Amino acid sequence: MQQIPRHQEGQGLVEYALILVLVAVVVIVILALLGPAIGNIFSNIINSLNPTTTPAATAVATSVPAG
Repeated sequence: MQQIPRHQEGQGLVEYALILVLVAVVVIVILALLGPAIGNIFSNIINSLNPTTTPAATAVATSVPAG
């Protein structure tokens, strides 16, 4: 059985690390570019799930006399 020299094992590790760094940089750039758009989408979803009070409900609440 042939043994792999240690410097080749280290070279493979460095290659995997470089690929990982490249993927991380690409993900960061994509998030930086699309982050505001993604944030707006989530804001729209949250606003549609929690609607604000309607004008009719506000009118009923303000027409009640105080005291």
